[in-house]
Amino acid sequence: MKTTTHRLKLSFLGLLMAAAQLLPPLTAQADTRVQELLKRADARRAGSSHLEIHTLVQQLAADGSVSRERRYTVLSQGLEKSLVLMRSPAEQGQKVLMLGEDYWLFLPSSQRPVRITPSQKILGEASTGDIATLNWADDYDGELRGEAPCEEAAGPAVRSCLHLSLRAQRKGLSYQRIELWLGKARGEPVRAELYLLSDKLAKRARYQLDAQGMVSEMMLEDALAGERKTRVSYQGRRERRIPEAWLNPMFLSRSPVLE
Repeated sequence: MKTTTHRLKLSFLGLLMAAAQLLPPLTAQADTRVQELLKRADARRAGSSHLEIHTLVQQLAADGSVSRERRYTVLSQGLEKSLVLMRSPAEQGQKVLMLGEDYWLFLPSSQRPVRITPSQKILGEASTGDIATLNWADDYDGELRGEAPCEEAAGPAVRSCLHLSLRAQRKGLSYQRIELWLGKARGEPVRAELYLLSDKLAKRARYQLDAQGMVSEMMLEDALAGERKTRVSYQGRRERRIPEAWLNPMFLSRSPVLE
């Protein structure tokens, strides 16, 4: 009897092991879901891998009025490639090229590009990386922390969000850690906390969507001085492929970009 029971236990254990081999690991399932969530969120920020985005950056005063503003055209070309054309009179003719972790600033008065970092401020709390990069799914590894209220102060009518914790895949990114909240129903970005390499909280971001469900605005707030706010508005998007030469630093240092 004991021998029969022992054999039955071994058979049952064997079935469990065989079933476990047929199922994907739980960590793989979780990673896949996080990637799907990030891709959906990225699609609401960009919508295409080759994109022209007209961007307005406004520095806000304590009373909410606009104290300064700058206009940019961002030409995002696939993964980790962007060309930013500066449109405001004070910056006319200046360009920023992003190729992976490398950023160059081109000045019309010089043929030598200047190396800069993605954390270089352009106006208020907005940095070069804030407007040049639009990719979470390919730049970050993520972990789903669970559900949480979309707003920091929970109330009876506050909708539910999915809380994701993101870690940068390389050190050259603007933020090494991002705590991100996505709407549970549609997967849209709602808010984020942006951390530097030192793991210091640098900024908080809030996102607004337009009627088509695309992110139309990002409000950046200094983590230490909450009254310092900068609004980044996306005023127009269209698919556009630019000449490959425009992504070559040597070409940009010698030639103007003709549109």
